[in-house]
Amino acid sequence: MFTDTHFHLDHDFYEDYHQVLERAREVGVSLFLVSACSKESIREIWMMEDVKDVYFTIGYHPSEADTVTDADLVWLESLLSHKKVVGIGEIGLDYHYGKKNREKQIALFRKQLELAQKYQMPVVIHTRDAMQETYDILKEYSVKGVLHCFSGSVEMAKAFIARGFLLGIGGVVTFTNSKLYQVVDAVSLSSLLLETDSPYLAPVPYRGSINGPWNIPVIAKKIAEVKGVSTEEVGRITTANACQLFDLQ
Repeated sequence: MFTDTHFHLDHDFYEDYHQVLERAREVGVSLFLVSACSKESIREIWMMEDVKDVYFTIGYHPSEADTVTDADLVWLESLLSHKKVVGIGEIGLDYHYGKKNREKQIALFRKQLELAQKYQMPVVIHTRDAMQETYDILKEYSVKGVLHCFSGSVEMAKAFIARGFLLGIGGVVTFTNSKLYQVVDAVSLSSLLLETDSPYLAPVPYRGSINGPWNIPVIAKKIAEVKGVSTEEVGRITTANACQLFDLQ
């Protein structure tokens, strides 16, 4: 049993979400967390609200910082009580293209962390070229969650884990130029979640193609090789981690 804790069902890449999910189920993926991190994608996910093995995390990505209004945040808050919504995210900071709107990103991040703290919901954190600042801000809040698509050092990994966070590991761990395996080797399986971030970051040997939750076993196999355990054991433990963090039945 495997869980994809983070992917996007973008209509530009997938014509039929039923086919996406069925293809993944055929290789043993049985739980799915869809990330909706813009107003448009949050509106779209409700077409899946009756699919029993699919859950949602919703929030505003830092790329939305220039356009999100107070009314948008009120709307987001109104959706948090829905039975399918199990987390807030992905939220965070992204300075990859510069810090021109840094203050707006921080303000949006903080407002959503306040919601997570208020409703005691886990957060899905996006951080790019902002690892230390993300960590420093998170220290101010009583929240738990996952560092989506973790790309930091072993030291930062252990610092986040010490604060109750898990690490989301995706296709990057299979890349030949990636050092992410060092993080996987240094921490316990109890601190890891599997994710694809589909349609992006397809693992080797499918790098460059459209990614999908059907590639979760490929990622699990690489982690298993690093940890010296079976792929099934990786699936079992990471699924248990996801169920505990997101309170999945």
